[in-house]
Amino acid sequence: MEGQVPKKRGRKPKPKEEKDHQQPQQGKMKEGKRGQHAASVDEKYTQWKSLVPVLYDWLANHNLVWPSLSCRWGPQLEQATYKNRQRLYLSEQARSSSSVLGFFSTTDGSVPNTLVIANCEVVKPRVAAAEHISQFNEEARSPFVKKYKTIIHPGEVNRIRELPQNSRIVATHTDSPDVLIWDVETQPNRHAVLGASNSRPDLILTGHQENAEFALAMCPTEPFVLSGGKDKSVVLWSIQDHITSSASDPASGKSPGSGGGSIIKRDGNDKAVDGPTVGPRGIYQGHDDTVEDVAFSPSSAQEFCSVGDDSCLILWDARVGTSPVIKVEKAQNADLHSVDWSPHDSNFILTGSADNSVCMFDRRSLTSNGVGSHVHKFEGHKAAVLCVQWCPDKASVFGSSAEDGLLNIWDYEQIGKETDAKAPGAPAGLFFQHAGHRDKVVDFHWNTHDPWTIVSVSDDCETSGGGGTLQIWRMSDLLYRPEEEVLEELQTFKTHVSQCTAKN
Repeated sequence: MEGQVPKKRGRKPKPKEEKDHQQPQQGKMKEGKRGQHAASVDEKYTQWKSLVPVLYDWLANHNLVWPSLSCRWGPQLEQATYKNRQRLYLSEQARSSSSVLGFFSTTDGSVPNTLVIANCEVVKPRVAAAEHISQFNEEARSPFVKKYKTIIHPGEVNRIRELPQNSRIVATHTDSPDVLIWDVETQPNRHAVLGASNSRPDLILTGHQENAEFALAMCPTEPFVLSGGKDKSVVLWSIQDHITSSASDPASGKSPGSGGGSIIKRDGNDKAVDGPTVGPRGIYQGHDDTVEDVAFSPSSAQEFCSVGDDSCLILWDARVGTSPVIKVEKAQNADLHSVDWSPHDSNFILTGSADNSVCMFDRRSLTSNGVGSHVHKFEGHKAAVLCVQWCPDKASVFGSSAEDGLLNIWDYEQIGKETDAKAPGAPAGLFFQHAGHRDKVVDFHWNTHDPWTIVSVSDDCETSGGGGTLQIWRMSDLLYRPEEEVLEELQTFKTHVSQCTAKN
C-alpha cells in the first residue's frame, strides 16, 4: 500500500555461518538495543523451556541450517504401538558454495533450493517421559525427523500445500508467476550439489501476469488449486486430468512431467522450468494490491476467499462470475497476511494482519464495503500475524503465528466465560501460547492424523543471524479436555498417591 515500508516476508534468508562474517553496519546504540532484545528473547525462552515438562505431552526440536518458509504434514505411513510414522514436507533455501565449505566469500556458485520430503516419527499421547521432552539441543537435528527425499526446486520454496484427495500431490509457490505441482512419490531423489539441474515439475499452472509468492490453497472437496499474486488477481485451476495421468499409476515407468505439454522458457525474475502446463479456469479481479493469501470454502470448490495488502477480505463464487460477491473494505487496520475458512462451520472465516491481531468474520453478517464487521478480534501478538489456521479437532479452536515468535492457540467459546475471567491479564480467548521459537513463526500446520499435534517453523535470521527451527509438539491434554474430566482424573491420581504413601 502507498506510503508503507515493503514487507520482508519474501526476502532471501541467510545461513547461520554467515552471521560471524558480516561486518558491523550499525552504531553502538543500535547494537546495544539488539543485545538487549536478544537477552530478553533468551530469558523468555529459558523460562519456556523450564515449563516444557508441565505444558507439553510431547515436543521435538529440529535445527535447520537454512530456514524453511513453509511446513506441511503429508500422509500417515505406519501406525505402531508407541508412535506413528508420517510424511512431512519442508524446504531448504539455496546457500552459497562458500558457506557449504565453512567460510564466507563472494562466489557466484550456489547449492540449489530444495523441496524436502521427510519421514517423521510422531510419538503417541502419554508415551513420552516428561523429563525427556525438554532435554534437547537447540543446535541439533531431531532423531524424530529423517530426510527421505530431496527435490531440487527452481527458486525458493515460499509455500507448500498438499492436495487433500491425494496428499502425495504437492503444490509450491516460488518467486515466479507459476504454481508448480509435484508428485513427491514418483519424483526421483536428487542430491543438492553445486551446479545440479532443477527437478522437473509434474505440472505447471500458468495464469498470473506477475510473481505469485505466498497465496496458495488446495481445495478440500475437489482437485482444485487457488493462488494469488502481485498482479492483484486470484487464479483458479483444476488438475483432475493431470492427477489421473501422473499419480494413479506409479509403476507406469513414465518420467515426471512426461506425456507432452509446453516448454516454458522465461527470463528475468521468472524461472526457466520444463514441464506440461495447464491454464486457469478463472481469473478473479477485485483487489487493489498484492493478494497475500487465499482459502477455499470447506463445502464447495466454487466458493473461496482472499486477503491482500489492500486490507480487503473478498468472497468469490465461480458460479456467478469473476467479480467479488462480497468485498469487505478495511477488514483490519493494516495489510492482511493470512486467511482460513473454518472446516467445521462454513460461516466463519479468520484473517491475520500486520496490525498484530486476528479477526473472526461471520459471512452471514458481511456486506460489501463493510468496515470492521468482525465477530471477534483477538489481540495477543506483539508483531504482525503471518499465519492463521482452524484446529481440525475442535470447532471453536484455532492457531495464529506471528513475527513475535509466538504461536497462540485460541478458543472463541471461552470469551466472556468464567475460564476466561480466571486470568484477567490474558487476552480474551487465549488458552495456550507456544513460545518455543525465538524468531518469527512463518508457518504451522495441525496434524489431522494425530489430534492436537502441530508442526511449526521459524525463520531465525533476526536472532541468530540465519537458519531456522522446526518444532513438532502437542500440548498436555489436561489443558484442552473438559474440566470435569480432568478434575476426576486428578482426583483418581491423588487417591492413588495417598494409597501408595499409606502402604509405605
